[in-house]
Amino acid sequence: MNKASGNGGRPRYITPEGERAMREELQYLWKVKRPQVTQAVREAAALGDRSENAEYIYGKKQLREIDRRIRFLSKRLEDVTVVDRLPEDRTRVFFGAWVTIEDDDGQEQTYRLVGADEFDLSKGYLSINSPLARSLVGKRLDEEVRVRTPDGFKTVVVTDIQYQEAQTDT
Repeated sequence: MNKASGNGGRPRYITPEGERAMREELQYLWKVKRPQVTQAVREAAALGDRSENAEYIYGKKQLREIDRRIRFLSKRLEDVTVVDRLPEDRTRVFFGAWVTIEDDDGQEQTYRLVGADEFDLSKGYLSINSPLARSLVGKRLDEEVRVRTPDGFKTVVVTDIQYQEAQTDT
């Protein structure tokens, strides 16, 4: 089932871990954070003049931001396609793979190809929509990949491809 609204006809892929993190954030905002801020606004409103009440004004602003994020997460979770199965051909790079590449200087970097909503370079999570990830998809071990960078074209070699089973809730 491909869901692709608002993405130029392409599905928005996400890993099971990414979906779980989004659902946990949504649950936290809805069940914990929003009730806390609502209570703080209620208490600030009870103090009187709301027009000069900084706690009330700030609390209302926080509520708007929380509600905006809740709407975003709810909509996004409806639009994503969770990729929870490993590809049959694990000798090639596909969504969810951990890929190690080596550049001309012998520097290695390892990335996991993930959905745009979960990319985080500090964890090595690279958006499947990035130029590097798009160049890597379908490649095999020891294949050269030419990718456009802000400094021009760069060639890297795929030195490792790994997949991990999706983490399931027990």
